[in-house]
Parts: sequence; C-alpha cells; structure tokens
Amino acid sequence: MENIPGRRNMIATGASGFGIMALITGVERGFITRDQAVERFKKIIDFLNKADSFHGAFSHFIDGPSGKAEPFFGPKDNGADLVETSFLFQGLLTARQYFDQNTADEKYIREAITTLWEGTEWDWFKQTKDSKYLYWHWSPDQEWVINHPLIGWNETMITYLLAIASPTHGVDAGMYYSGWASQEQRAIDYRSGWGQSKDGSTYSNGNTYYGIKLDVGVNTGGPLFFTQFSFMGFNPKGIADKYTSTDYFDNLSNIVRIGYKYCVENPNNHLGYGPGCWGLSAAEDPSGYAASEAFAPHDNGTVSPAGALGSFPYAPEQAMDALKNYYRNFGAFLWGENGFRDSFNFNKNWSSNIYMGLNQGAIVSMIENYRTGLLWKTFMKDPDIQKMVDEVFMKSTER
Repeated sequence: MENIPGRRNMIATGASGFGIMALITGVERGFITRDQAVERFKKIIDFLNKADSFHGAFSHFIDGPSGKAEPFFGPKDNGADLVETSFLFQGLLTARQYFDQNTADEKYIREAITTLWEGTEWDWFKQTKDSKYLYWHWSPDQEWVINHPLIGWNETMITYLLAIASPTHGVDAGMYYSGWASQEQRAIDYRSGWGQSKDGSTYSNGNTYYGIKLDVGVNTGGPLFFTQFSFMGFNPKGIADKYTSTDYFDNLSNIVRIGYKYCVENPNNHLGYGPGCWGLSAAEDPSGYAASEAFAPHDNGTVSPAGALGSFPYAPEQAMDALKNYYRNFGAFLWGENGFRDSFNFNKNWSSNIYMGLNQGAIVSMIENYRTGLLWKTFMKDPDIQKMVDEVFMKSTER
C-alpha cells in the first residue's frame, strides 16, 4: 500500500513487486513462516486476477477495494504503466522460482504467476510494428497520449529485459540496443534533456569523476535508485553489452562510489553530508518529490536512506557506516514503525513522514542480495530469464 496522506487504500504496483521480494527474504530470515507467505501470495494472486489490466499490464496505482486503475498522476495516466509492471514481474518471477514445493498451494502460485506472465503483451508497447522503442504508458481511451519512450541509462532496463524474456509476447533482443541503449539523435536529445548535460548522452560515458571512471551513465550516473530497481532480482555480475567493455556490476559500483565521494566532498555545503551520511536518490523532499543525484544542480540537500542502504552490494563498508549513523544517532527523527523514513534534509531540519514502498523494498532486497545473493540466485534461475541473458549479453570475462 502506498503511504500517501489521504490515500489509505491505494496499491502501488512496482512497490508491490519489491514487497514480494521482501516477503521472500522474510521467510528466509524467519520473520514469517513459509505457510504465512503462501497464504499472502494467494491473496496477491487473487487481487491481481481481479485488478484492471491493459494488454496484461497494470497501472501505476490500483484502488485496493475495487481493483480499478487509480489515475493518481492525472487523467492521462488511467491505464497501463509498463515500467511499474516490470517491477511487479521482477518480484513475481522470483516468487515463481521460490515456491517450488510439490503442494497444491505452491503449485497454484506458480501456475497463476505463469498465467499473468504469459498474458502480458510486452510487444504491444512498441506502439508500432517497426518501433525501436518500448513506451511507458497506454491509456484505454487516449492510447499513446503520454508518448514516453524508454531510453536508458535509468531505472527502465528491467522493462526491456522482461519484454525480451517473454515466451508469448516477447520483443526482439535487438530492442535492448535500439531502445534502451539507443545511440540515435532522439535518444541523445532525451538523455541530454533530463540529465542537463552531454556527459553520457550517447549511452557510453567514459569520463572520470572523483577519480572514478564511469563507462555508462548520464552525468555522474544518476540517482542511486538507478543501481537498484532493475537489479533487485536481475544479477548484474559478470555481464557486459556489445557497446562497452564494462562489467555491469562494476559500472553500478562506480556509480555508487561516485555518489558517495560527491557527498563526502559536498560541493553545495549541505548540512550533514559526509562518510556516514550519503545516498542521493528519488524520494520525498520538503517540496514534494524529487530525484537527487551527485550533480550539483540536482542536489538540494535531501538524502534518502535507501540511497545508501540499497547500495550494500556495491559499497558495503560505506553503506554500513551510513546504517549505523542513521540508526544510532538520528533516533525518532529518522526511524519509525516501518523502519527508516523516506528521506531527510538537515538544512531545513526536516524528515519525511512517509515510508515509500519502492525504497523500503530496495533496502530489504539489496541487503539480502549482499548477504546471501538470495533474490539474485532465485530470479536468475528462471528459464525465461536465462534465455534472455544469453540473447542480450556477453560474459564480461570473455572480453
């Protein structure tokens, strides 16, 4: 459920995918029993089966009691959100592999997830037959009115990967390069526009920031959720694409290290920034919501605990320093009934009152991936995912 004041019954689709992975982690950690998780997953499946979907994809937000699409961002956003749907399926495919016991309930969970997965028309979201891109939204009464192509480097990588992996409505593996990693002028202009920089606008970057070379990423790599949301289940270790020689895990680690060093240097002189206080990402801020990053024009002093704590696989020592500092020294200012609050800004003596599901899920899942690799191992053994990896990527050790 999305924790937004006045929205007590609104379900967040992408955050639910991350919540699914957090529940699996909870079983392994003994927070809940496997039987309790099975009962919860039966409810999840039953809800998704009754909820509005559009060519198999779900909306960003869903009204809990009715299952109807909730156009929270305005009347144009009243249909499918392919990116949030991909976050959901990252969790569902992990669950399909996790619930592998030969019981009626676990068989039901696996089969129901397969039905949802195979019923999602990823290829519909090309918009046209010869499209080079997938598109983010589709409205049942306004069709492609938002007209937002998916172009990386950002959080949408998993959307292309799942679209390629689909056994029933898949897209050609080449769309990873023509869409996500596109180097045509449209994509260059897109990256330059949201990044406010030419660095990385051609997908490859190659510049050095704070002594760290960044092979792929716009500006200094972007908000840290870019290193988390597509990689909760998808393991970036040991893979490379045909455009760069970088190992994806190494590149993500470099984005995190750049973000850490930026906060230590603190060019905007924000209060609190330092070795135990870092993590610029997308979160609530005093003005509403913003995506902060290690780029001075995009940094207003708001820090998200998930930025650092979701980075445990990439920078464990620095993440642990932040965890100890946030928990031991900030008290009720930052810690509440659901864990760490979404964000804080010492300049304004402000902390968020909400616990955003996307960020909460990233904290739990990425800490577990650092500790045991549980979610990476579980998601990556899915046969559809294995086939996709072979089609899209090269092993970085082969270069």
